[in-house]
Amino acid sequence: MIRVLLVDDHEMVRLGLSTYLSTQKDIEVVGEASNGEEGVRLALETRPDVILMDLVMDGMDGIEATRRICKALDDPKIIVLTSFVDDDKVYPAIEAGALSYLLKTSKAAEIAEAIRRAAKGEPVLEAAVTGKVLSRMRKKQAPLPHEQLTDREREVLNLIAEGLSNQEIADRLCIALKTVKAHVTNILAKLEVEDRTQAAIYAHRNGLVK
Repeated sequence: MIRVLLVDDHEMVRLGLSTYLSTQKDIEVVGEASNGEEGVRLALETRPDVILMDLVMDGMDGIEATRRICKALDDPKIIVLTSFVDDDKVYPAIEAGALSYLLKTSKAAEIAEAIRRAAKGEPVLEAAVTGKVLSRMRKKQAPLPHEQLTDREREVLNLIAEGLSNQEIADRLCIALKTVKAHVTNILAKLEVEDRTQAAIYAHRNGLVK
């Protein structure tokens, strides 16, 4: 039997969920909370297998409640059930420890199936949420501009940041002036800056200056 805790500030939502879930032979509702504070308290008291968590509630919201429950319990399975897919709700909820993220427009059978999967540790994400998460992951995986620089270009950038001219850089590195100019052109393009001054500022801001 999968023991479930409902946390939602709308009584009719809790009633509807509780009524439907009670018809499932493998699911039992062990508690209902109308706000985050009560949700945290009941989670600690009942130790449910799965928690259905609303996000927007008076007092402590679902994100903070999720964060506290995840700190207090060992690997709780929390399913966010909300009406919102805004960035300021999705990412904080997942970062707080939510396993799954569903919308309240989901069918009752879909919610029940998400509960079964959550009990096994399997996440379920709304399609819109999946797209947001994947997009954010791709952005995080994208290399930083200066990570595309070659070792020689890093040397040249370092000297630019020191205030050296192209000729001085050429003399310091014992390379041709035209080679320095080519490196500078590549550096500006890779860092996506317009001139040497901006390149120098970028180098200092990102700790690239030795």
